[in-house]
Amino acid sequence: MLVLEGLLPLLLPQAWRDTFRRMIELKDGQLRFVGLMSIVIGLILFWVAK
Repeated sequence: MLVLEGLLPLLLPQAWRDTFRRMIELKDGQLRFVGLMSIVIGLILFWVAK
């Protein structure tokens, strides 16, 4: 997991900063939705890789 999380700041540091700036501006409900979608996508990837 940390390898995947480290790829964006390694390869595209400016895009990583911009993404976090935009996320800070999201409302709580929007941020929760992003978190939920991350979990769902992660579970799907885990299921497909299995």
